[in-house]
Amino acid sequence: MKERTSRPVTAGRRFYRPPSFDQVTRKESEKSLTKYLPSTGGRNSRGRITSSHRGGRVKRKYRKIDFKRNKHGIRAKVRYIEYDPNRTAWIALLVYEDGEKRYIISPDRLSVGDWVESGPNSPVSTGNALPLSEIPLGAMIHNIELEPGRGGILSRSAGNAARLLAKEGKYAHIKMPSGEVRLIRLNAYATIGRVSNIDHNTISDGKAGRSRWKGKRPRVRGVAKNPVDHPMGGGEGKSSGGRHPTSKTGVLAKGYKTRNPKKESSKFIVKRKTKRRRG
Repeated sequence: MKERTSRPVTAGRRFYRPPSFDQVTRKESEKSLTKYLPSTGGRNSRGRITSSHRGGRVKRKYRKIDFKRNKHGIRAKVRYIEYDPNRTAWIALLVYEDGEKRYIISPDRLSVGDWVESGPNSPVSTGNALPLSEIPLGAMIHNIELEPGRGGILSRSAGNAARLLAKEGKYAHIKMPSGEVRLIRLNAYATIGRVSNIDHNTISDGKAGRSRWKGKRPRVRGVAKNPVDHPMGGGEGKSSGGRHPTSKTGVLAKGYKTRNPKKESSKFIVKRKTKRRRG
């Protein structure tokens, strides 16, 4: 994919690396699959901030995405590849042979005019959704169901893909993009291929204003605040007072494990995710 650049007439344009919309074939969305998306600005029903650093974004509309892929045995043709402001991946508009239209997360190398299908008897090709029992070992998959019938929730962001490592008994061994290996039932559905917009990690907003358009407000360091506003606030100069790094609500940072050790799904994790090297 060709990288887009801009003339450095300002500091914001100098460092701006926009996404490439080469694969996108239509700007407007399908009206029957689009609805109004309200903005809360991080406030609850009483008008009080419950999620900080939110607010001020441009208006959006929500596209209804088919994560279940439960229309089996009927082929669908890819009509358009579209941009979705609510996710990092592109989405594809499918038109089924019976006339129904649905959006799906577009896999990489899926183009307009291609045919896709879902069901246990579907061919193993990009964009087709099959149960894990029918997918060959080593295949790259995305939009994976954690529980059969509830819709795909794993590996849905731009450029992501999991890999089917093994099948044992009623479960399949899936290696996640994080390096974690997890057991998922063989009758759960997944989509063949890798998620589109692979070059999303090379995008640079270039300026703070572009983050404000997305609804992200500035984050102030805790040590720069007063003691009444943050556990790490107060002190003279740049001193943090020797306090352990925490969040605004007092949750420890840097090494504190937030996962519940008694969580029921922990028994399905074969291998934990790989740790990032520091420095």
